[in-house]
Amino acid sequence: MWHSFPNLGTLFDLRKGEAWTPERLHALIEKRSAQIQYVAKNPTPRIILAHGGSLEFFVDLFAVWTLGGCAYCLNAGLSDTEMENVARFIEPDAILPDGENVLPGQPGERTTGVSSADSPALVLFTSGTTGDPKGVVHTYRSLQARVALNQAHIPANALTRSLCVLPTHFGHGLIGNALTPLLGGHELYLLCNPKLPELMKLGNTIDENEITFMSSVPSFWKLALRMSPPPSKNSMTRVHIGSAPLSAELWQQVIDWSGTKDVVNTYGITETANWVCGASAIDHAPADGLIGKAWGGEIAVMSEKGEIASIGTGELLVRNPSLMVGYDQRPDLTEAALRKGWFHTGDIGLIDEHGVARLTGRIKHEINRAGMKIHPEDLDLLFEKHDDVVEACAFGVPDDVAGEIVGIALHLKESVTADPIPFRRWCENKLRREAIPERWFFLDELPKNERGKLDRNRVAASCLELDK
Repeated sequence: MWHSFPNLGTLFDLRKGEAWTPERLHALIEKRSAQIQYVAKNPTPRIILAHGGSLEFFVDLFAVWTLGGCAYCLNAGLSDTEMENVARFIEPDAILPDGENVLPGQPGERTTGVSSADSPALVLFTSGTTGDPKGVVHTYRSLQARVALNQAHIPANALTRSLCVLPTHFGHGLIGNALTPLLGGHELYLLCNPKLPELMKLGNTIDENEITFMSSVPSFWKLALRMSPPPSKNSMTRVHIGSAPLSAELWQQVIDWSGTKDVVNTYGITETANWVCGASAIDHAPADGLIGKAWGGEIAVMSEKGEIASIGTGELLVRNPSLMVGYDQRPDLTEAALRKGWFHTGDIGLIDEHGVARLTGRIKHEINRAGMKIHPEDLDLLFEKHDDVVEACAFGVPDDVAGEIVGIALHLKESVTADPIPFRRWCENKLRREAIPERWFFLDELPKNERGKLDRNRVAASCLELDK
């Protein structure tokens, strides 16, 4: 287990202009673990980390793991009501609201025991802050497996100086972009959730710190490429993009901006710790939905008949050593998602004879128009190819006759007229009839979730509210 962290790298906080060496980190981890142990009094404590993206966050995280405990990483932006709801669900031994204070947790029956490689180490929440929380549980073993597999599939020289612009309360930012380089002895630079002025200087930040690696989501890159001049010193060795569908156009734009061809479209979700597939432009021409081969373990598809195969089309299944053990205190959800060793992703894809996978849609977002299935992700990517569209989001609209019809929200470039007629004409020869949107909405901005991903449900709700 991770008790001593012998290969920690140096942490840099670009906002504070501070650097914490491995020696300082180890000293602070030891001090912090003693504070937590005093308050928790539980040999394997459950600790809420209600802050993130800082030097202090990583000290707190490693302190919890030094004790063999489990860290529950929450979004610091939760409201008081949401935070209280999750805390009631967890019944933690202690809450760390910042890098200094330690608050006693709520009283309750707690199970003590000996920590092992299969003990819970990390819980990341994907939903339920206002209802029943949905917390993904990873063990020490699954985290170690994911980090080791990431390091095996990313050249060491690429990880030398990594920049993290993502939040640290979900797997892409924490496990992929932060722990993977940091636990390999590499330098990690923190600029999590950059504000617009920071985003405008992204290329300069990369140059000043000779950044070699970073990862983010497509919506981040859409903004960064518009706002920041590219880096000029050619330090970037590798770039990852993930957590949402990536168009071939944006993929190529990131290649051109970053100065490296090793731009990788990755696939992974919280339940798999983070990346489980990746396709680099070095090996593949950029293409919509291309996610490449498995990074350890297996990927497969399940047909509508329930047949599992290594080649074909259907729901993507994953089986590897970095899978979650389940959803915290939610056996109902766990049983539905983990079946016979396979994690059912809910994503639709295809795998060719070479083991190369492509993502084509998502089951839960699938639009069912009179029995005809339409994947809104396909429409997003199509409309984002239009010269006048910044971003697009398709969704199902309830319909008395067809069950659902297609709605789409478009964020247009400045000075473009919000008129659906030319957009409808543009897509008529590109889409089958039932996939052409019937309801059109034009928004100044498309809502995102806390991770920067397009929030399809919020987009739909906002549009339908306007339509009342």
